[in-house]
Amino acid sequence: MQKVLHRRHFTICAASLAVTAAMPMLSISQAFAQAAGGSASFDHNHAALTALLQKNVLVLNGGQASQVRYGSLAADRAALKRYLASLSSVTRASYNSFSKPQQMAFLINAYNAFTLELILTHWPKLESIKDLGSVFSSPWKRKWVPLLGSTLSLDDIEHGMLRERGRFDDPRVHFGVNCASIGCPPGNTPGSGKLQVSKIFDWFGEDFRLGHRGATSLPVFLASYADVLADSTADRERVRNAQADVSFMNYDWKLNDVPD
Repeated sequence: MQKVLHRRHFTICAASLAVTAAMPMLSISQAFAQAAGGSASFDHNHAALTALLQKNVLVLNGGQASQVRYGSLAADRAALKRYLASLSSVTRASYNSFSKPQQMAFLINAYNAFTLELILTHWPKLESIKDLGSVFSSPWKRKWVPLLGSTLSLDDIEHGMLRERGRFDDPRVHFGVNCASIGCPPGNTPGSGKLQVSKIFDWFGEDFRLGHRGATSLPVFLASYADVLADSTADRERVRNAQADVSFMNYDWKLNDVPD
């Protein structure tokens, strides 16, 4: 049983069309952006990023996961940089005028696109994004992202803005942002009444208990996705009734590159 509920990182878990290993071709933020509509001053459809991802992302298992062709993306780096420049040109005042769905799509796409750029600055000489950090530093904490008139870290975007309490309060952000890793294996109910899900649901468990769509616990949140988390009728009913035991799978930090 290989149905999936996993972190869809991007446009690299997770952008208009944005990315992780789970870098689906259409991410949650694209749906938000399309629903929000466009703007004369900024492309809320993020067409430039979508084009890059369509060209350089390999979709696997019917859209359940994906990998990035970093070699071909490197050849398109000038186009990526132009897209990043368009993000950096948005002022705080302009951003504040966006609707909430537009703001969320903007931040998710920014996180993912700048993550792609971070990987390309060291590719192919790395096996994991964690290679870019050390015991005393983290690739997610370094402030290098020019956005909204400030210089931010990836953590500033994810934890300081997307996960800020009272701003969006939407746990689906974890299916939109992507850390360029294989991680996020499919959810799996192997017929024993046990549900195995990504470690992300453990790391950020509190986000799934905030009441989004009435979910006040992780099992209740997962219940909404019973039809894609299990194949058999009995297993789907266990998940739907929040009766399946939940456990967490190991997270694979290897780079989500298409193997040679």
